Amino acid sequence: MHAIRLHEFGPAENLRYETLEDPEPGAGQVRIDVAAAGVHFVDTAIRSGRPGPFPPPELPTVPGREVAGVVDRIGPGVDEKWLGTAVVAYLGPVPGGYAELAVTGVEQLHALPDGLDPAAAVAMIGTGRTTFGILQFATLVPGDIAVVTAAAGGIGTLLVQHLKNNGLTVVGLAGGQAKADLVAANGADLALDYRQPGWADTVRERFGERPAALLFDGVGGEIARAAIDLLGKGGTRLVFGWSGGEQVELDERFLAEREITDKYVLGPPMLERAGGIRNLETTALAKAASGRLRPGVQRFPLAEAAAAHRALETRATTGKVVLIP
Repeated sequence: MHAIRLHEFGPAENLRYETLEDPEPGAGQVRIDVAAAGVHFVDTAIRSGRPGPFPPPELPTVPGREVAGVVDRIGPGVDEKWLGTAVVAYLGPVPGGYAELAVTGVEQLHALPDGLDPAAAVAMIGTGRTTFGILQFATLVPGDIAVVTAAAGGIGTLLVQHLKNNGLTVVGLAGGQAKADLVAANGADLALDYRQPGWADTVRERFGERPAALLFDGVGGEIARAAIDLLGKGGTRLVFGWSGGEQVELDERFLAEREITDKYVLGPPMLERAGGIRNLETTALAKAASGRLRPGVQRFPLAEAAAAHRALETRATTGKVVLIP
């Protein structure tokens, strides 16, 4: 099979497209003929050798933890019903997704919902799962204003749709006019390029005295600071990243005076509230299968994984980045 392999931590160019022996499933495992593999920002950190949520892998390694495809082989102890079934899976702490064939435990599988494209399924098993984990901490009141930074990204795209589905007024922020146009096409009531000066004043001019009730922040830095000032008394900021490079910590006195709830929502708090990662995966896949959510997907050929990493690191992507073998 063909796969992407990392022999040495470092730049994206270290990702090599190679021919490897086909993997074989062990007891309780299946092999998936991969149709789509997800690329996560965490993958870029692992590749470069930066600290992350997983321990550094033993090299060489095949990166990637999200795949969709068809089960083409099963190991001992696996029900034969899985053979030939279209599935999507989060591989967990053991990578191997950037490949034409991937092996995982049968307990990781979800049958691919009818009509759901493999690339969209990969987006929902990872990005969709995280989106619904974030939403657990938000009280959605129809008519309230919600601000979404990084609104053209994988999570942001889904947040905008879900908030609109629930009757909220959505302000979507993105870096660059082309991305802002995508946010507008995705349904945001007001879509703005946060690289343009005065964007926060434009929000105030549009909505007058109505403050924002919710801020979903994945950017941090000066963008987050300006967006926080749009929150009204009793508002909530939910932080799920800082792609702008700087985490914004808010002073306790400021929070108390404004009665603002400020919470970082990734990691254990998210999983504890959801009752486990699989519950979030099931919810996300069901929403996409129903047509209520349409994940944004940007596809790259498997052989161009290095280009996918570079684009992700330079914030040149929209939606979920997916590799196609």
